[in-house]
Amino acid sequence: MEDCFQWLWFLLLLYVLLVFVVKYVVHLWWIPRKIEKHFMKQGIKGPKYQLFLGNLKELASLNLKASAQPMLLSHNILPRVLSFYHHWKKIYGAMFLVWFGPTPRLTVSDPALIREIFVMKSEFFEKNESPLLVRKLEGDGLLSLKGEKWAHHRKIIQPTFHTENLKLMMPMMAKSIEEAVDRWSDEMSNTGKVEVEVSEWFQNLVEDAITRTTFGSSYKDGRAIFDLQSQQMVHATEAYQKVFIPGYRFLPTKKNRISWRLDKEIRKSLMKLIEERRKNSTCQTLSEECPNDLLELMIKASLKETQINNSNISSSCSPLTITVQDIVEECKTIFFAGKHTTSNLLTWTTILLAMHPQWQEQAREEVLRVCGARDSPTKDDLAKLKMLGMILNESLRLYPPAVAIIRRAKIDVQLGGLHIPSGTELLIPILAVHHDPAFWCHDILVIEIFGSALGLFGVIVSIIMSAQATWPSKG
Repeated sequence: MEDCFQWLWFLLLLYVLLVFVVKYVVHLWWIPRKIEKHFMKQGIKGPKYQLFLGNLKELASLNLKASAQPMLLSHNILPRVLSFYHHWKKIYGAMFLVWFGPTPRLTVSDPALIREIFVMKSEFFEKNESPLLVRKLEGDGLLSLKGEKWAHHRKIIQPTFHTENLKLMMPMMAKSIEEAVDRWSDEMSNTGKVEVEVSEWFQNLVEDAITRTTFGSSYKDGRAIFDLQSQQMVHATEAYQKVFIPGYRFLPTKKNRISWRLDKEIRKSLMKLIEERRKNSTCQTLSEECPNDLLELMIKASLKETQINNSNISSSCSPLTITVQDIVEECKTIFFAGKHTTSNLLTWTTILLAMHPQWQEQAREEVLRVCGARDSPTKDDLAKLKMLGMILNESLRLYPPAVAIIRRAKIDVQLGGLHIPSGTELLIPILAVHHDPAFWCHDILVIEIFGSALGLFGVIVSIIMSAQATWPSKG
């Protein structure tokens, strides 16, 4: 009887082990092979899938090889930044299948197909989830939300970034820039010159401007909170660059404890600030005359939805209601998303102007003609700054804030005559599209094709700085 019992345990253990092995064989070998054959029948090829790693080993090798090459003073950055795409496109064509572990990614660079993904069939695709360390920094806001909650938050936040509302914020942005430029004068008082590391300078400048436009009257409190988030970003970046060890983030190491403390302080400070603004809100706060900084806008929405829910006692609270926690997450998101994208745009624009003095001179002449030697721009000036707007657009084309975007097929879907299985990730190489000679003039600035100003804050920065500082003619 005892022997029979032992045999039953042995068979049960063997069965569980067999199920486990079969499951992983299916996930790591059979399904990838099936998907590979599926796309090959449709004429889509790519590097062969390797067990467990997919093409990650080859990707790492291509990245190392590209980063080892000397950096030339050229706008042709695609071979370095998206080395795998540049390499495999020459072998398999613009659309090919690449494997990130057992996950298939189909590269899509055809503008018509990109339009299908983001406009015509957007409901069939979803965002790719960011790594945990990134999500911790970016917050659970618009960047990571999906479905109805994303649409609800976007509807509430969108008025903050409406052109007319941004124009009303111009004095706040101008104040940040003027204070930053004045510090140059203080530093130049002894020697008559100052050397500026533009990337760091623009990051500090953008931080200040985002704080003013996000928190409005609560600028000082907001600045202290964003300073904490900047510290947290440094620690998260260091952790992200290390070899990944499962569960390591839960260990009470010195750096983990610092990161936990910063996260706790950020949330506590934001919650306190939000509650103070909510308590100070009056009936007048809910009127159209109130300033539309991001924090005030979300608090208005939260109070309004709370009033509606309280008046309708019979119905339960809507899951889409903006809560204090939602406001905290959106504040973190706007800082994370806005800081580096805007500062990178301004940094690359500075480099472009240094590399192309003729555009620098034309932009300066336009600014001085429209705004005068010392005046900050008004909202009426923006429409007149055609050249400056075109330069910013060209900078965004050559050096886009995101070099690629990923979307995942939620169900089996047709895309441009191709059958895309559910779970397939679509990689849109924005940088490659922006540098494709089939769409743009190759290796030259195409500033003339852009006809409208883009990037309001960038326009204001360029205006004030071109009036008060002299750009170098060489990088």
